[in-house]
Amino acid sequence: MTSRLDLFIDRMVSQRACLDYAIAETAAMTGPVFELGLGNGRTYHHMRNRISGRDIYVFERAVASHPDSTPPKELTILGDVTETLPQTLARMGPVASLIHADLGGHNREKNDLFARKVSPLIEPLLAKGGMMVSSDRMYFDGLAEMPLPGGAVPERCFVYLKR
Repeated sequence: MTSRLDLFIDRMVSQRACLDYAIAETAAMTGPVFELGLGNGRTYHHMRNRISGRDIYVFERAVASHPDSTPPKELTILGDVTETLPQTLARMGPVASLIHADLGGHNREKNDLFARKVSPLIEPLLAKGGMMVSSDRMYFDGLAEMPLPGGAVPERCFVYLKR
């Protein structure tokens, strides 16, 4: 049996590998990046240090991140993603070059139900050629699941492409 510590490490290593891959693959795109779920702000901080020339919008219920990982207010969209994602689509259209989501908790069944609920809200936000990185399997009609990059552990992170 895999320990909880090993599962956490696998998720963190996979998240970094998948984010770095998606950042490189979308580097020529100009659309904004969306971070769904800020938490402590580790992945936001990672992306902010590796992405230039693109705004990174953060979607969160309430900001409680480390001070070094707190986005500016003008790039923070507060509220429930089931409401803020459709509002953002109406306001901005399908512009996101990269979307990262780490919205789940420790209950896989609950995470899967939530992923099924938000997948149709996320998909239309991506621009053509845009990528989605998620710590949970998502359910998209028009996005292709991509092979994981080197260093990523299967089932710990997922990458999708809008062709």
